[in-house]
Amino acid sequence: MAEAVRALTLAELRKRKSVKWRHFPSDVLPLPVAEMDFPTAPKIKTALTDMVERSDTGYLGPFPELFDAFANFSAKRWGWQVDTKQMRIATDVGVGIVEIMRTLIKPGEKVMLNSPVYENIWRWVSEVHAATVDTPLSEDNLSYKLDLAAIEKEYQNGVKVHILCHPHNPVGAIFSKDQLSELADLAKKYQVVILSDEIHAPLTYDAKTFTPFLNVSQNAKEVGITITSASKSFNLAGLKCAVIITESTKLQERINVMPPAVTWRASLFGAVASTAAYAESVDWLDGVLITLDQNRKLVEKLIATKAPAIKYRIPDFGYLAWLDLSALGLGEDPSAAILEKGKLAVNGGVLYGPKHKSFVRLNFGTSPEIITEAFDRLANCL
Repeated sequence: MAEAVRALTLAELRKRKSVKWRHFPSDVLPLPVAEMDFPTAPKIKTALTDMVERSDTGYLGPFPELFDAFANFSAKRWGWQVDTKQMRIATDVGVGIVEIMRTLIKPGEKVMLNSPVYENIWRWVSEVHAATVDTPLSEDNLSYKLDLAAIEKEYQNGVKVHILCHPHNPVGAIFSKDQLSELADLAKKYQVVILSDEIHAPLTYDAKTFTPFLNVSQNAKEVGITITSASKSFNLAGLKCAVIITESTKLQERINVMPPAVTWRASLFGAVASTAAYAESVDWLDGVLITLDQNRKLVEKLIATKAPAIKYRIPDFGYLAWLDLSALGLGEDPSAAILEKGKLAVNGGVLYGPKHKSFVRLNFGTSPEIITEAFDRLANCL
């Protein structure tokens, strides 16, 4: 039985060297970057320590253990039987998606995203010199869905690739199997390839609510490519390792022209850590989810007592709170005002789409004490 995982203290976290803890002055409480403040899973730590003790610090080569570990994890978690022969390693999710797009489209062709969406997806489209087609999610009281009618209209207008953020960062939504099935049908009809970024998938609170895109339908298998990583769910972003998964030999052959460096630039330590994560650290993950479940509800309580004008819907996965601050009167960029007046760093909503300036994204993958301090600082700005 999994037990809740305790987050590190602020004093311990200040010793970290990742950008989350180095970017801002020491008087700022940093809660923008999507990293968690928990200790590394014991089995991952053991695997990495073993590598260092044996001076096994060379280049990454073939690593079938990772594919087997992910396949077993996905089968148990979501009932998805992955074909390990159609898996490959990528440097990280972003590199994987960019390099896949280079094989599928020419500069100037259309790529769809759905705002408000993870800020780097906008950059990935620009990196391949594609034309960005933003088809916003439909929203009802901070509950978000895919706007399938609007998506079909843009598919008809020549979209070649659709980057699907699934589960969706920053709004905390998990798309239903029915919606995803309809999306796959549209993609097949209009010959669109869907790149499903599933990096947050292991962090769904109820695994039954999440359906991997390639496990939605036969059409999804024909039009979809999944790109994912252990980095968000097991806190391994700095170790650089992701996986690309196809279930169509046709798509597999199309992306085979990717440069070999997409794999070779990944990290041996990343592959080792990811294998230990999927194969041996599920209890740790479940313990983290217990803590995050408590934290997402704590955010709701703190808003009710300290800043009731904030609009918030408890997210369906992960550790990111999507907060509507439009009623607080904090100006054009609430995140800037909060940083200046409250010494609290959060991500401004404008990063995720131009129509979301009044929002901020706050990382609650930390201790209750730090979350409470964050809302004290936010309240001091009002």
